[in-house]
Order: sequence, then structure tokens, then C-alpha cells
Amino acid sequence: MTRPFEADASLVLHAAAWTDVDGAESDPDGAELVNVGGTRNVVALGVPVVYFSTDYVFDGTKREPYVESDEPRPLSVYARTKLEGEREVRDGWIVRSSWLFGWTGTNFVRTMLRLGEERDEVSVVADQVGCPTYVGHLAEATREVLSLAGGVWHLAAEGECSWAEFARAIFDEAGVDCRVREITTEELGRPAPRPAYSVLRSERDGAPRLPHWREGLSECLARL
Repeated sequence: MTRPFEADASLVLHAAAWTDVDGAESDPDGAELVNVGGTRNVVALGVPVVYFSTDYVFDGTKREPYVESDEPRPLSVYARTKLEGEREVRDGWIVRSSWLFGWTGTNFVRTMLRLGEERDEVSVVADQVGCPTYVGHLAEATREVLSLAGGVWHLAAEGECSWAEFARAIFDEAGVDCRVREITTEELGRPAPRPAYSVLRSERDGAPRLPHWREGLSECLARL
């Protein structure tokens, strides 16, 4: 097991990944090349690695928060390749998180704000539940976990909600006048299966506790 990180040592934060969940279904070789082969190349550097993984490594049938000792059962190509990437890490920290969002890049918050400005109503899935996690809070928690032993850590925001509930909170917090129509995963018809419930919690001693996802949303919107 990796010892706590020493400030003068070398370290790789490995956040690069194939994150197109649906695209991975039609290009499994490409997803494997990035998520598994890319991780193997990072590990070959011979220094400790922080590998950022995903709640999607679980199948969502548990109906209570997943902890580190739960057995992963990935449903999609993306999830399978991320799990295989985890298994490439021999020296370091595997940080699983959930439904990441921030003030830059492409993510659910920025997509909802764009759609909310363009439309009077958006259709959002209501039968998938997770814990939206603000990347700023994840970064702070990752720094904390480096002072702890390596291995698998679940670092995700407090609270839980569906995508539809999250969308409503985004519009309310941002003052956007847009209705949310709840639909099912089946109605959405995406190629890749998603876990219906993928809330993460840590069972490990000393695990950092992230703020509630609503606090993360407020902080994120303040930076946009």
C-alpha cells in the first residue's frame, strides 16, 4: 500500500480519460487505448499516481451508497475500461468520484445553463441518482487524501439527487426560467447503460468529507 505523499516527492495526477460514455460503446478499442493503455503508460513513469475513476464502475443495484469494499460491476464499455485502468495502478491512490461539474469545460451544469437560455423546457432523466461533485471540492479532498495511505478512496459530495432534481436546482440557483420535464432512462435512449443508483461514500478511516452538492453548485455558479 502506498505511504502518505511526501511534499518533495514526484507524483502524477492522472485525470486524462475517454469520458464519452456513449461514444465508447461504438469504439471500445479507442476507449481501452486511452483508459487502460494510457494509464499503463503513466504508471510506467515509475512514480506514485493519483488515478481519477468513476462511480460508473458499479451497476447501481445496491440502492444504498457504495463504499470502497463493494465489488465493482461495470455496465458499459466506459465503466469497464475505467475499472481496468484502476487495476493498472500499483503505487498510488485511486479516487472514485461522481457526476463531476465545474466552471470550465463541458459538463452538466454548463449544458443546462445553455439549454435553459435557449428553451422553455428541457427533458432530464429522473431515474438515475448520484451525488453531483464540484471539481473544486474534489481537488481539496484529493490534497487531503494524499496525507493518507494509498488504495481506493471514494470522494464525492454529500447529499444525493436525480439528474432532473439537479437540473431544477441549477435553474433555481442561476435564476433561469426553464421547466424540467422528467423522463426515464429508457425514454432518453442512450447507447450506454448507466447505473440507476451510484452514490459514493467512504468507509475508510480519516476519509475527507466533501461539502453538499448544493454548496458546490453555488460556488461553481459564482465563478461562471
